[in-house]
Amino acid sequence: MHGGRVRFSYMRMKYLFISWLVVFIGSWIIYVQYSTYTELCRGHDCKKIICDKYKTGVIDGSACSSLCAKETLYFGKCLSTKPNNQMYLGIWGNLQGVIKCQMEETIHLDLGTELEPRKEIVLFDKPTRGTTVQKFKEMVYGLFKRKLGEQGNLSELVNLILSVADGNKDGRVSLPEAKSAWALLQLNEFLLMVILQDKEHTPKLMGFCGDLYVMERVEYTSLYGISLPWILELFIPSSFRRSMDQWFTPSWPRKAKIAIGLLEFVEDIFHGPYGNFLMCDTSAKNLGYNDKYDLKMVDMRKIVPEINLKELLKDRHCESDLDCVYGTDCRTLCDQSKMKCTTEIIQPNLAKVCQLLKDYLLRGAPSEIREELEKQLYSCIALKVTANQMEMEHSLILNNLKTLLWKKISHTNDS
Repeated sequence: MHGGRVRFSYMRMKYLFISWLVVFIGSWIIYVQYSTYTELCRGHDCKKIICDKYKTGVIDGSACSSLCAKETLYFGKCLSTKPNNQMYLGIWGNLQGVIKCQMEETIHLDLGTELEPRKEIVLFDKPTRGTTVQKFKEMVYGLFKRKLGEQGNLSELVNLILSVADGNKDGRVSLPEAKSAWALLQLNEFLLMVILQDKEHTPKLMGFCGDLYVMERVEYTSLYGISLPWILELFIPSSFRRSMDQWFTPSWPRKAKIAIGLLEFVEDIFHGPYGNFLMCDTSAKNLGYNDKYDLKMVDMRKIVPEINLKELLKDRHCESDLDCVYGTDCRTLCDQSKMKCTTEIIQPNLAKVCQLLKDYLLRGAPSEIREELEKQLYSCIALKVTANQMEMEHSLILNNLKTLLWKKISHTNDS
C-alpha cells in the first residue's frame, strides 16, 4: 500500500515536471517568435517616418497621398526577412501589391552585408533647395555613370527617371518628388524595375513615396516548396525540407514554362542597354510566378550592376577567397600577393540559374528528353566568365535550353 502511494506520487511528479517543461519550452518559443516578429515587422515605424516627411513637404510621390492622407494604401501581412528591409503585403484600393521600405539610419557599404547605402540621420537631404531641374538631371547622370559605367544612352535613362519621378503627372518634377526619386535611385531593385519596366518577368512599379515603393504582387512567391507553420519548421531537418520542397512543385510542363521565363530574365539583364547586372542570390525564394505560370521576380535587391560591384570589390582586403563574396553567389578570387579581391566574377548568371534549375527540371522530366536536358544543364553549370568566347557560348547554351524546353511544351495547354 505504501509502495503504491510512493509510485503514484513519483508518477504525478514526473507528469507535473513534463507539463512544466512543455509550458516553459512553448512559452520560450512564443517569446522568441514574438521578439523576432517585432524586430522584423516595423511597418508602423516605416509609415510614420515617411508620412511625417510627406506632411512637412520634404518628400512627395505617386503613393504619398494614398498612404498618408486618404489612407487608401495600407500595410497588410508582414513579409519581412530583415529588419532594415521592411516588406509587407499592400492593399491599395482594389489592388494588391507589395510595399517595401528601408529602415536603417546609417550608411553601410560593407560588402559582407549590403551594397546599398541606408538613410542618413537627416533623411532625404538631396537635392537641396534651389537645385534646378537641369542640375538634378546632372546629379542623376553622374550617379548612373558611377553605377552603370559609360553607357551611350544614359541620357535616355535620366529622362525616363524624371518621367517616373513626376508622381502627379503635372509635367514637372517638384523638389519633394526629386528628393524621393534620389533616395530611390540608391536602391538597386528600384533602378532595375525602371530599366526593365517593359519586360515580362519584372514586377511593375505601382507607386512610391520617399524611399518606400509599391510593386506588383506575385501570386506564388517561391519557385517551389510549401509554406509550413513556423512551429513545424523548427523540427524538420534542412535536408528533408529541401527534398520535401521538390515534391510541392507544378506539373513538369508548367515547370518548363517557368524555367523558360527565368532564362529570358537572364537574357534581359545580360549586357542589356545599360550594361550587365549580376544575380548575387539565386535562391528559389527570390523567384515566383503568376497563375499563368509566367516567371516573375519576387526580390531583386541582390541583382547589382557589374561595374558597381567591381568598383567596390577592387580594394577589398582578403585573406582567402571566402572574403571575396557578395550575397551568396557573386564570388571573385583573393589575390594572395596583394591581399586584395580580384574583380572578375567567377560564375555568370546563366551557370547559377542552371544550378538552381537542375533538380527542378530533371525531377519528372519526360524520358525522351531527360538525357539531353541533363547534358545541357551540366554544360550550362560549367560555364565560366573567363572562358574564351564566353558571350557566344552563353547565347548558344541559353538558346539551346529554351528550344529544348519549348519544343516539348509548345503543343500543350501549359504553353
